[in-house]
Amino acid sequence: MKMPGEGGGKRKRRLIALIAVAVAAGYYFVGRELGHLDLQALLEDVSNTLGAWTYLLVGVFAFAETGAFVGLVVPGETVMLLGGAVAGQGAIDVYLLIAVAWLAAWLGDTTSFFVGRRLGRDFVLRHGSRVGISRERFEQVEDYFSRHGGKTIFIGRWISLVRALAPFIAGSSGMGYRGFVPYSVLGTGLWASVHILVGYFFSRSIESAAHYAGRGAFLLASTIVVVVGIVFVVRHLRVEQNRRDIVAWMERHAASRWIVDLVRPFRPQLKFLWERVTPGGTFGLEFTSLMAILAVSGFVVVAYTVIVGADPGPTPGDTTAIDVVESLGAAWLVDLAKAFTDFGSFAVVGSLAFVCTVLLAVRRRWAELCVLVAGMVLIYVGVHELKAMVDRPRPEGGLVGVSGSSFPSAHAAYSTFYVWLAVTIVMRLRPGMARGAAVVTGGIALTALVGLSRAYLGVHYLSDVNAGWALGVAAFSLCAAVALTVTTVRQNERRAAAGAGEDRT
Repeated sequence: MKMPGEGGGKRKRRLIALIAVAVAAGYYFVGRELGHLDLQALLEDVSNTLGAWTYLLVGVFAFAETGAFVGLVVPGETVMLLGGAVAGQGAIDVYLLIAVAWLAAWLGDTTSFFVGRRLGRDFVLRHGSRVGISRERFEQVEDYFSRHGGKTIFIGRWISLVRALAPFIAGSSGMGYRGFVPYSVLGTGLWASVHILVGYFFSRSIESAAHYAGRGAFLLASTIVVVVGIVFVVRHLRVEQNRRDIVAWMERHAASRWIVDLVRPFRPQLKFLWERVTPGGTFGLEFTSLMAILAVSGFVVVAYTVIVGADPGPTPGDTTAIDVVESLGAAWLVDLAKAFTDFGSFAVVGSLAFVCTVLLAVRRRWAELCVLVAGMVLIYVGVHELKAMVDRPRPEGGLVGVSGSSFPSAHAAYSTFYVWLAVTIVMRLRPGMARGAAVVTGGIALTALVGLSRAYLGVHYLSDVNAGWALGVAAFSLCAAVALTVTTVRQNERRAAAGAGEDRT
């Protein structure tokens, strides 16, 4: 007797099996056809036919690879290479192309992540048993992503099948978005930049670009295997009992006993070094987050510097911003812009930074003090060096008196101090404070208003403001990453010293 629902269950299983077969067949045939493509002829067709539409093509593929799982069938590296080669032939701008691909790939990862969070876990638990994924096995995946999810997102970006599925699995396994996003930003940025730049520099021979990209992927995969092996060994050796077992095994064998005899006299020194260079706590996530911010802001500074250095005139974005400002012209907005713009002057920001330095010294918050001082110094030096290097003329018809080079905006760069101050208060000085989000939002808003006021008053182009913001953020994130590393090492040193004291007692 057929049980109710049995026929429907069989139909669903057949449908899943047919989809799996179709995906596998599509992946095989498309992959085989891609291997026989005349990439040089395809490049010429794309360059002549699409032109500026290449931005859209690259962006769609970068997004769809993870956002719509297209990477299961068509890996996106070929499209990135072609886009870079089109830029190499002068049809489009390579920096804008990288920015489009980076943003689109990150949005694709984010979309896949939230689809996984919304539908994934219940779907997997409900239907996973049909493909051999039991609740226990999925819980093991959840535990793995809670411990290694970030590294999997970053490394998986370079492996097509993993790249297409990892964000979805991260979301469905319960991984937090705060732990996901910095690895996604770094992974998508590096992946898009590498493949586009390979295509760009080998634009005269796209076949060579594909060849070298393939060799690079093989070398990267080999490096990943070695690194994963080293990480496994290090984690295994962190357990004292495991180290004792290995030493005991080596002592029982003549071929390895001499190593133990050679190393044993240096055991205290090796232990001292090990305990001081082994990070602890949330170092990995915080450091990766700072590196993601540094990567994005650094890219913006470099891209604008190259673009404006080659052509000091307004960019298309600047022209659009000028049109918007003209349409919003009003006397009260001018007065408001003049009021806010002073908050980005060196006199105001420098005075506030000096007061904060004194307060941090009184409270003996040396790490935060060093980040503030070093960050402000880097911003000051960076602003003046870039102004001298690019020497961009100011826009005509400014509403306030200014002098000197337009690029980058010093006011916008200095105003990032307010973001640093807000984040430092909420995350370092008063963690868990009420309305912390409002404090950070206020810092970001003040920084935004200062920069936009410069563009509204007509003394800077919008690209000057963007580069100034990026320079300030890059300086503070770099200094914060260094301070975090030094602080972590010193904390490990204190823990090691405390542990040594307990051993002596």
